[in-house]
Amino acid sequence: MRPRPSSDAAHVAVAALAEQHLGDVFRYVLYLTGDRAIADDLTAQTFETALRSWRRYDARRGSERTWLCQIARSATLDHLRSEERRRRRELGYMADASETAPSARFSEGYSPELESALAQLTAGEREVVALRLLLDLDAAGAARVLGISRTACSMRLGRALRKLEEGMTAHALA
Repeated sequence: MRPRPSSDAAHVAVAALAEQHLGDVFRYVLYLTGDRAIADDLTAQTFETALRSWRRYDARRGSERTWLCQIARSATLDHLRSEERRRRRELGYMADASETAPSARFSEGYSPELESALAQLTAGEREVVALRLLLDLDAAGAARVLGISRTACSMRLGRALRKLEEGMTAHALA
């Protein structure tokens, strides 16, 4: 086992790993998820985890690439399980809501265009928008609530805001 590197050395080592293996990790996660946006998030999470746990890497147990793929697989499986739980909760909520309310609205006072644009977001995107913009949580707090990395949270928010903007623009042009 090698001596524990300083934080700067860990940053340099993981940056070199990212330069060498980023594409491989991304393709692996993309294959597992079938979604480029999710693969981006999980790849970022993989390298963030690698940085935090760099001192535990042991070359005798496998190559750096293998270690990164193990981290990526774990992050991906966690994500897929989380999404499945979220889908089940949403289906249950939708069934309950359809019995009690004629139509689901996000909030009173939103324009029909914004309602329509919000409806186009995934549950994860709506959730990050709610945490960051409606509840005004900082990135670290929202990431903690979502159980994802801060980087993944920021990327998800950026994607959600782009989709909202595109939805609003489509309505303005129509």
